[in-house]
Amino acid sequence: MILDRLNGIKRTDYCGTLTRQDEGKEVTVAGWVQCQRDLGGLIFVDLRDRTGIVQLAFDDNTDKEIFEKATALRSEYVVMASGKVRVRSSINTEIPTGEIEIEVTELKILGVSETPPFEILPDSNANEELRLRYRYLDLRRPDIQKNILLRHKITKVTRDYFDDNGFIEIETPTLIKSTPEGARDYLVPSRIKQGSFFALPQSPQLYKQLLMLSGFDRYMQIARCYRDEDLRADRQPEFTQIDLEMSFVEPEDVYAIAEGYIKRLFKEVLDVEIETPLPRLTYTQAMEDYGSDKPDTRFDMKITDLSDIVETCGFGVFADTVKNGGTVRAITAKGAAGVYTRKEIDKLTEEAKGIGAKGLAFIRWSEDVPNCSFAKFMTEEEMSAIYERTGAEKGDVVLIVADRKKTVLSVLGALRLTVAKRLDIIPDKYNFLWITEFPFFEYNEETGNWDAMHHPFTSPLDECVQYLDSAPEKVFAKAYDLVLNGVELSSGSIRITDPELQGKMFKALGLSDEEAHEKFGFLTDAFKYGAPPHGGMGIGLDRLVMLMCGCDSLRDVIAFPKVSNSSELMSGAPAEVDEAQLKDLSIGIIKNDK
Repeated sequence: MILDRLNGIKRTDYCGTLTRQDEGKEVTVAGWVQCQRDLGGLIFVDLRDRTGIVQLAFDDNTDKEIFEKATALRSEYVVMASGKVRVRSSINTEIPTGEIEIEVTELKILGVSETPPFEILPDSNANEELRLRYRYLDLRRPDIQKNILLRHKITKVTRDYFDDNGFIEIETPTLIKSTPEGARDYLVPSRIKQGSFFALPQSPQLYKQLLMLSGFDRYMQIARCYRDEDLRADRQPEFTQIDLEMSFVEPEDVYAIAEGYIKRLFKEVLDVEIETPLPRLTYTQAMEDYGSDKPDTRFDMKITDLSDIVETCGFGVFADTVKNGGTVRAITAKGAAGVYTRKEIDKLTEEAKGIGAKGLAFIRWSEDVPNCSFAKFMTEEEMSAIYERTGAEKGDVVLIVADRKKTVLSVLGALRLTVAKRLDIIPDKYNFLWITEFPFFEYNEETGNWDAMHHPFTSPLDECVQYLDSAPEKVFAKAYDLVLNGVELSSGSIRITDPELQGKMFKALGLSDEEAHEKFGFLTDAFKYGAPPHGGMGIGLDRLVMLMCGCDSLRDVIAFPKVSNSSELMSGAPAEVDEAQLKDLSIGIIKNDK
């Protein structure tokens, strides 16, 4: 087939924008054939572009040559059609353009297509690996296009909001010096300086702080970031964050800017009102109540401490745990007895063990007398106290874990989510939450050292500075996370600008003066020349879009995503390179037989 040429014909309208108000209008539309229905003397073609579908009609009044062209159309052919908008004889209420069709007077076939490896349909059940291999076809699907278009709108509102609030968008380098930031860097070998490497930035952290020292006062950037780490549904090796930094601020100032942004974004993009100020929990409160530093607060099911009730009970698992410095805690699943049979609870026990628990005790109150895995070791008074403390009543299930506090909280925090999803009690709404006052240090049981939970330029709370040398567990940070529906959207902090305090922080982290200068000297040297107090945060754009689109995976909101082994199936990246390229870089490949 010889393809038609445009010959100066211009598209006048997008397919999905036409309505009954356009009746009688002469239009030209272009796009891909969704389907063709040949009824003999009548042909209907659904034409699709990024805005939706419109029906093209060919009948007895159509020019014979154009009608013959229409008989040749197949799915995914690229066409341009001109004609008059008319009201359809049979209304299709499933699509916005279902009241009208185009009576075609001119048709150009601009591209032909082989049969695609899967149908271009919303909510495709085609294998994801196949769809990612042909991602350029997958991107034609209306639901994926809707996500990408929503992402565009989010970035547009983002830039407008921060510009309106005095922020300056400044690009920072993509090829930087490797610095320790928690995850592995992606390294880029230098051809000119052989044996040396650039790193791709995990975040623009150091550069945005230097911009504050440079006097720009308010910076923002929609920044590409890279981390060489294992993937999951809400993580990609290359990702985008809305990065911002502000001078002469305290945490309240950062909260106010971020809350204003969230309020405006959700109103303009989704027409959803977000009430501000957003609720806050300290890290300690979040862990105690929900077993997570990014709790989903759309449902209740808080963790209850039973340690004081069971510390002298006859059940050795509970009593011995408390005696040895551990804790016994529970969650109560209201109305769960009808769903969680003993077999289902056994599955939860295996999940708990997989997370680190030694076991899972339970109360299943389905009959008049509760079925309890440990009741025979307890007195009636102790059981009554547990029922009262947990709020348990007929129809409920209580899950109890006894172990070290860290293990108990993490296990119950995970079970809380599993149970809520199983019971389908999570409402469809947006619950934002600030998590504040994070611990500055985290004890590493493998090395016996205290590691920084944040980058080393995070400022400790003023009242905690006294404990830097003597009691690291008492040091909390001017750090904060923004959480949405159990997903960490943002992390930020107020930075250290006092060289003396910065030196103490390096020392507390086990860095010598030489090591600190080697890794961060270009920043710490800058602090000698007048550093304003500053702080900021980075908001995960991909995660934000994912949640606003109602998707479960980042891959649904990124045009060309990676899969779990960090490869991109469509192009085949990463791929081997030829020997000449390696020779230019003085690099040799060592084969790993493992």
